[in-house]
Amino acid sequence: MLRTPPYATSYRLAILLMMGIFLVGATQSSGQILHKKKKVDKSTGADNNVQPDKILYDRAADDIKHGKHEVGRLNLQTLINTYPDSEYLAKAKLLIADSYYKEGGTANMTQAISGYKDFIVFFPFLPEASYAQLQVAMGHFRQMEKPDRDRTEAKEAESEFQTFLQKYPKDPLADKAMQHLREVQEVIAEGDYRVAYYYYTKGDKRAAAARLIGVTNRYPLYSKADYALWMLGDIFDKAEKKEVAANYYARILRNYPLSSEAPQAKARLVAMKVPVPQADPKARSRMVAEQNAPRPHTSLAKKPLGILHSGPTGEMRAAARVGDPNLEPEADTSSATDVLTGGNSSRIVVGGSGGGGGTTGTTGNTTGIVATVTPGGPKTEESGSTEGAAPTDANAPADGTAPSGAAGAAPENTSGAPTTGAQPESSPATPGESTSAAPADATGGDAAAATGTDTNGTAATGRANSTDGSKTDAAKTDSGNQSDNTKEKESSSKKKKGVRKLVPW
Repeated sequence: MLRTPPYATSYRLAILLMMGIFLVGATQSSGQILHKKKKVDKSTGADNNVQPDKILYDRAADDIKHGKHEVGRLNLQTLINTYPDSEYLAKAKLLIADSYYKEGGTANMTQAISGYKDFIVFFPFLPEASYAQLQVAMGHFRQMEKPDRDRTEAKEAESEFQTFLQKYPKDPLADKAMQHLREVQEVIAEGDYRVAYYYYTKGDKRAAAARLIGVTNRYPLYSKADYALWMLGDIFDKAEKKEVAANYYARILRNYPLSSEAPQAKARLVAMKVPVPQADPKARSRMVAEQNAPRPHTSLAKKPLGILHSGPTGEMRAAARVGDPNLEPEADTSSATDVLTGGNSSRIVVGGSGGGGGTTGTTGNTTGIVATVTPGGPKTEESGSTEGAAPTDANAPADGTAPSGAAGAAPENTSGAPTTGAQPESSPATPGESTSAAPADATGGDAAAATGTDTNGTAATGRANSTDGSKTDAAKTDSGNQSDNTKEKESSSKKKKGVRKLVPW
């Protein structure tokens, strides 16, 4: 039908029109049919004023953003070496540290912390210095172990977060740093609490109380601080230190009024006939806000995987969300074997391991470590013993003198005569009478008591056999006693060493 005369002309015109359109389009896109158009780098143009150091910085930032950390660090190092006076020098150093931090790993994290610290040293007045300080703390925070593992990284993180909050309290990142500091202190306090609870259940009240005191005084926002105060009150209550126990029970009611231990603490105070303190309104509002604060939730599918995680998990959820953490650094002089004292200057002693604890007066003997602490004054330690030391003699007097019947004890000289004089010829000394008839000097008595031999030893026998003992010079006798006792001490020590070589234990 199209070939018939009425339609032949229109058919030819349509064909010609379509061919013309095709030829025109092919002519304009002849270079794009088989080849892609190459991108033109506008930064290399003759009329471009972009600085080359900025080009290197932008290229390195793009590489680090897409995970090419090594390539980005090479470009940044080129920028630092080629343009030492560039305005991008500080940003390049900070970006190198960021690349190590993002890459992760122990070695890279160490490099990142070192890079951030160098930035703080060389550029302390730049606005990015606060960010660098926070990143130093976060580097240690990411390497924290569980509470029962090594706490080196946790201690370093605590110190760095405290430094940040003290130097930049008004910084926008202060809230983030404060929350992380609460979590770090929760981990550290949990480690001390576990050790203290172990000693508490085993009966070593002294070791338990020494650690619990540090936890309650240093970390008041700890989630188990009220339980620690209850344990301290129980320890001192059994040690017959009612006034100190009442102080810890009162702290529970005053600082943790919503705690589950508050009713029991109130009952103990009533039984002691001690006034019950009122709850602190600020503490009550803090606990209410803490209970209403949102906390991270872990799904049931991820909970079994927490065993494989080396860092703390449950402590992060239990950490406080409200309140100001402790910003004071830990004192290096405090230790777990320091003395247990209350709020006054009276001495408080808890019995050794294995018992419920016992106390004595200010002049009594004890197996615990004793010190005197006064408010605002230095602490003076009165006993050099440590945990695990052998207990002293229970029959010894409180003033430190030996009993009259003890071997090696020298009677007190009240006549003013020298203590090492010769014996009279009419009363020869015997080994059995040497400890009472002729008092020995201080050095000889100590040596005899240490070695377990007679106080005067062979020196007393030699004086008994001599006929001219009264004419002997006192100084020579003194030196003879010291030399003989020294020889006896050396011989006994050699015997002990010989036995130890055969039997190591």
